[in-house]
Amino acid sequence: MVKLIVNTLLFQLGWFACVFSGLSVWLLIVVVGAVAVHLLWTSSWAAEGKLLVSVFIAGSALDSFLLNMGVFDFGEQRTLIPLWLACLWLLMATTLNHCLAWTAQPWWRGSLLGAIGAPLSYYGGAQIAGVGLPYGTWQSLLLIGAIWALVMPVLHGFAKLYRSQYEQSLRTRQQA
Repeated sequence: MVKLIVNTLLFQLGWFACVFSGLSVWLLIVVVGAVAVHLLWTSSWAAEGKLLVSVFIAGSALDSFLLNMGVFDFGEQRTLIPLWLACLWLLMATTLNHCLAWTAQPWWRGSLLGAIGAPLSYYGGAQIAGVGLPYGTWQSLLLIGAIWALVMPVLHGFAKLYRSQYEQSLRTRQQA
């Protein structure tokens, strides 16, 4: 239980560091620290590392796509999301097998959390970091909610895949 609480607190600390600090060096220190603590507590660095990298890349690609579709306005011309937003995906990945594991089954729990929680998180982050939502607040949040209703089960699918690969490799080693 303590690990789940710490996992939640590290995610929240990282979230605040990201949205408040922009490209500050403190952002990287807090995110690296949170991920380091997370990895120290996991049973498989390889499986968890694959999950973190996969979610970081997929999420950054998704938000960069939304940026290029005009959903976000960072106040400057860009094709990729800023580092602080990409780091939020890395932090999100640290929660999937831990404090958000309860949202994996049944699938609709993840969808419901994504549909409600993601728009609130994006809205709060946009307000703090000064990110514009050119399509309008409600339209953007409804779009983000619909996307995240699909994204959360996919992210849990990544987590399940890497977890089962790790468990299979353990069984293979034990049989050898």
